[in-house]
Amino acid sequence: MFNVILYQPEIPPNTGNVIRLCANTGCQLHLIKPLGFTLEDKQLIRAGLDYHEFATLRVHDSLTDCLASLGETRVFALTTKGSTPFQLVEYRRGDAFLFGPESRGLPAEVLEQFDAGHCLRLPMLPDNRSLNLSNTVAVTVFEAWRQCGFEGAADIS
Repeated sequence: MFNVILYQPEIPPNTGNVIRLCANTGCQLHLIKPLGFTLEDKQLIRAGLDYHEFATLRVHDSLTDCLASLGETRVFALTTKGSTPFQLVEYRRGDAFLFGPESRGLPAEVLEQFDAGHCLRLPMLPDNRSLNLSNTVAVTVFEAWRQCGFEGAADIS
């Protein structure tokens, strides 16, 4: 359905939660090295429960390699520095969402690759720093999936 890209993720339970989310929404997960853990990490496995086998996961040596593998896919960077509210974008099947590491977000040199319309922000109360990574991924994926009519989901009506 969509592509979720975690750029240099640091916290195993967050990535485990995202693996579970991707397995349940049909998203492909792309991890960009270096990772702050191994894929055998107990916390990663526990957070992902037994969903690892149902998720499509690719590990890339660099963001450049990942983006090249996605071809002409539209990529949106999620950042507290974004100027476009995420809910104003009309998402399409196959879009990709790029998220930064938990402790620092996407670096300036990555954000410079995207125009303002592709640097998205989620709403938050003023004077707060950021949302949890796995929560941000979930909110973004579900808004995009909702816009696509929850294509492929079990009947929820």
